[in-house]
Amino acid sequence: MAFMIKSMIGNPLSGMGFGGGGDKEEEATPSDPAKAAGMTREEYEEYQKQLVEEKMERDADFLHKKAERATLRVCLREKYRLPKSEQDENMIEIAGDDVDVPEELLKMVDEDATEEEGKDSILGQIQNLQNMDMDQLKEKASATVTELKSKAEEKCSVM
Repeated sequence: MAFMIKSMIGNPLSGMGFGGGGDKEEEATPSDPAKAAGMTREEYEEYQKQLVEEKMERDADFLHKKAERATLRVCLREKYRLPKSEQDENMIEIAGDDVDVPEELLKMVDEDATEEEGKDSILGQIQNLQNMDMDQLKEKASATVTELKSKAEEKCSVM
């Protein structure tokens, strides 16, 4: 209600023409953004160009990183025979053909692959056996044999 009354009556001194009112508001907010930033027009335009160029460079770097990650995911999917992802393939296409997996990531993948190959081979299994406690294995084997003998004696009257 008070709002309606103020809007009808308004500021009584603003219409008198004493140099007050709307003129100060216009001066307080300059229409030129260069003046608001405290620069000349040319400096402001150069600054805006630099901002745009830096943003484009950041976006290109970000897109390249995303494509590198997508390439790595594709390599891992091929390695483990997982289904392909259209998003990764699209990301690689958008970035172009010059996308390579970073060397650090390739080293990590290669190390994992060699470890897995070593574990899967017969030599890897033998080395794994060497790491086990032989006394513990002998105890388990003898316990299993005695258990089998006792069960066989229970079932068979000849033994």
